[in-house]
Order: sequence, then C-alpha cells, then structure tokens
Amino acid sequence: MKKWLALILIVGLISLVGCGSSESGNAEASNDKEKQKETYKIGVTQIVEHPSLDAAQKGFKQAFKDEGVKAEFDVQLAQGDAKNNQTIAKKFAGDDVDLIFANSTPSAQSALNVTNDIPIVFTSVTDPVGSSLVESMENPGGNVTGTTDTHPDAVPNTIDFIKETGAKKVGMIYNPSEQNSVAQVKNVKKLADGKLDINEATVTSTAEVKQAAESLAGKVDAFYIITDNTVVSALESVLQVGQQQDTPVFVGELDSVKRGGFAAYGFDYFDIGYEAGQKALKILEEGKNPGEIPVSYPQNLKLQINKDAAEKMGVDLKDEWKKDAEVIEP
Repeated sequence: MKKWLALILIVGLISLVGCGSSESGNAEASNDKEKQKETYKIGVTQIVEHPSLDAAQKGFKQAFKDEGVKAEFDVQLAQGDAKNNQTIAKKFAGDDVDLIFANSTPSAQSALNVTNDIPIVFTSVTDPVGSSLVESMENPGGNVTGTTDTHPDAVPNTIDFIKETGAKKVGMIYNPSEQNSVAQVKNVKKLADGKLDINEATVTSTAEVKQAAESLAGKVDAFYIITDNTVVSALESVLQVGQQQDTPVFVGELDSVKRGGFAAYGFDYFDIGYEAGQKALKILEEGKNPGEIPVSYPQNLKLQINKDAAEKMGVDLKDEWKKDAEVIEP
C-alpha cells in the first residue's frame, strides 16, 4: 500500500515539473516573439539621391526615433533607373518586410506593382491620384497612403512671381518618363495660359540636362525647374546657364534655393517625410489600414529668395519681395 502511495506522489511531482517547464517555455517563446516585434523591418526605396529626397528620408526615420520605435531600415537607391526600382521592390516583397517606404513617384509605383499586402507609405509624390497610386486623397484604398510634395498654392504663386520679374517666356526642363513631372508641367501650362509662354525641353538622364538648358538659353526670360528628380539631380548645370545668360532660375523646392536657385515657393521635405513616418507608425503600432489613412499635403508654404543667386542671374531684388520672402545669403 505504501509503495502505491509513493508511486502516485512521484508521478504527481513529475507532472507538476512537466507543466511548469511547458508554461515557462511558452512564456519564453512569447517573450521572444515580442522581442522580434519590437524591431520592424522597413524597406526604403528611393529613385535617386538629392537633398530634398534625402531630407524626406531623414524625416521619416526621425518619426520612429521620436516615438522610441525600433526599426531596421534597408535603404536601396535606384540611381534613377526604372529597372532598378522594380528590382528593389521585388527584393522587399521577397524579404517580407513589415512596410515599404517609397520616396518618389516611380519608387511608389514599382512597390505597388509587386505587392497588395505589404503596407506602402510614400512621400515626395506630386500627383498620387494621377499616377494611379491612390483612388482619392481622402480615401486612398488598398495598401497604400502617404504625403504629397505639392502644395495647392505653390505653382500659382510661382507663376505670379515670375510675372512680377517681367519675364514672359519661361523654359521648363523635365524627364517625360516621370509621371510627377508630366503632371506638374501640365498644371503649369494650364495656369500660365495667356500669362506666360512656356518653352519645353525634355531629357532622359542627368547627362542631358546641361544641353537641354543650353538649347533654351537666349530663347527664354526665366527657367522654372519643377521637382523633376532627373533635372534636380543635375541642377548645377541649369544654374550655370542661368548665370551665364542673366536668366533667373525659379525652382520647385527650398533645397534647390540653397543650392543656388533664384527663388521658390516651398516647404521643408524633412516635414513631409516626418509626417509619412507618423502614418507608418499608425499602421505598424496601431494596426490602422493604410487605405483608410488620407494622403496629406505639405504645410507651411513660404517664399524663399537666394540673394547671391539674384546677383549672379542679373535680378534686382524689389523691396516688396523682401517683405514677403525669406531672403537667404551665403
């Protein structure tokens, strides 16, 4: 009888020890899973390096840092090549990243071509609806949302300012394979109809930008360089022609003013990247559906004038301009 009691006690103890090990193992597995969730894998695809896009990327990362959210950013640059964009997008889909941050229109389009499941957050996109990334700004739909780099007043204000300088013929250089550029040129021509004569020159690579600027030299009173990634990457070529011809070069973003452009109505690309980062956090941390997060416009539009560029391009700054603008000096 005593042997049976002893055997029962031993079996009971073994069971208890076994249960304890199982619960402990489950807890460790759960903790490991939580640790894995703490660091997100983010695929960053960017068409090319230039100050505005780089600033947007910094803003996106800063949003994670400010919220104390850990992330590993796999940054891939397409070097301005559409094929590279597609290869990068496929890589991220294959890696099963938690989210894709697409910095530029072609980068976002390539990402959307390869996945309907992985959330995509874009920025530096000029026309999200026209480039078929979203159904509408208010209700993007699908697995995508982001921030645009077009302020509704930027182009109308720039056209009015160009007129104030006395210019009548305006030269525009852009890459027609960039949907964001085609949309901008179309908008400029529509708003300038009857006010300015728009002369176009197209390029397919940065190597062609200087030749395109020279082809317009002497035929135009001003250049208007929109946020075309190909041309902005080689902006110094246009600035050189503008200085040689005493022709002011209006630009599409503030970073290009700092590089030597005459003037721009713009905003800080860091800010639109930061706001895109906040949208990404809503998706990752709060489980929000990207397609239900509205696309945002940039805030705080301002006019910035480069005094040194004005002198080099033969523009006399009027006092009324100085009142309305932030005048930067080297």
